[in-house]
Amino acid sequence: MRARAGGTAAEEAAAPWKASWRRPGRGTAKGLSSWTRGRVQLSWTRGRVLAATAVLTAILLAFHRTVPNSPGHLGSLLESFLPWSGLVIMVLLVLSLLRRSLLALAALVLPVAAWACLFGGLLLPEAEPGAHDLVVVQHNAGDENTDPAGTARSLADAEPDLIALEELVPAALPVYERTLAPRYPYRAVAGTVGLWSKHPLTDVDTVDIRPAEITEPWSRGLRAVVHVRHREIAVYVAHLPSVRIRSTGLASSWRDESAGLLGKVIADDELRTALLLGDFNSTLDDRGLTPLTSRMNVPRRGFAFSFPAAFPVARIDQVMARSATVGHLRTLPATGSDHLPVIARITLD
Repeated sequence: MRARAGGTAAEEAAAPWKASWRRPGRGTAKGLSSWTRGRVQLSWTRGRVLAATAVLTAILLAFHRTVPNSPGHLGSLLESFLPWSGLVIMVLLVLSLLRRSLLALAALVLPVAAWACLFGGLLLPEAEPGAHDLVVVQHNAGDENTDPAGTARSLADAEPDLIALEELVPAALPVYERTLAPRYPYRAVAGTVGLWSKHPLTDVDTVDIRPAEITEPWSRGLRAVVHVRHREIAVYVAHLPSVRIRSTGLASSWRDESAGLLGKVIADDELRTALLLGDFNSTLDDRGLTPLTSRMNVPRRGFAFSFPAAFPVARIDQVMARSATVGHLRTLPATGSDHLPVIARITLD
């Protein structure tokens, strides 16, 4: 009896792993447009809308600066949530698989590459901690924080050299001063922002970043010189105005104006090394912060989403440096604030 070349149906069922990808209809139009494995068929001809959406996503990622900011600061609004475009890519991937579209899957290479160029470095693990000069903590303490003493102890337990705080309401300020004083004997406060330090502070001054339309008393910026091992460092603490998402777009004019004022002050600072810590009510991708990000080094490791504390979706608490490197940025455990604290190592150039 002659054995059949293909084997029996029972034998084939018993060894499903022997099945392989094959191209049907060799020499036919169908064979040129699809690949199959069993009953699963991937096609080059379907999923054109998904492929076009993937290409559009890649263009927005690569050229987000070209999106006009008028009307409604649409460019800034897009940039504020730019890291979350990764979710769009994941949705497109799932839909492409469900649609069994080789065309859409191939097109997805473009937005994946664009996203990786923008944010891939932030996903890399922290390098082995090496030599650093300072550890800093930035935290919006929250004007409705019911446990300022607990917040102060939590920040001090991280053992940073500097602690920058915003939303220091009059009732809570004495609590922070009393709780932090044993480990942080030097402090500077201006309006609702403050700086606590293990190192001596001099030349403390208020920095005027108030937008022109705000006429009531408003003080949210300070500068102090920190003396670290015979080196002087200008340290700025700032709290930029809030932004609002409305039906007309992103209301960020005051924030942008305040960032411009702060950027000019830092540019004119005579000290070579400067640190900037604060709540900027924006992510670093937002073009509204260009007066600052164009002059300062920013973290290249760690997303460290800090707001809102209950479900963080963005990092609006920032640490920047000039003539220094900001190491891996990470968040600390939640306090009584609606923000999470962020901590970073600073290496001086």
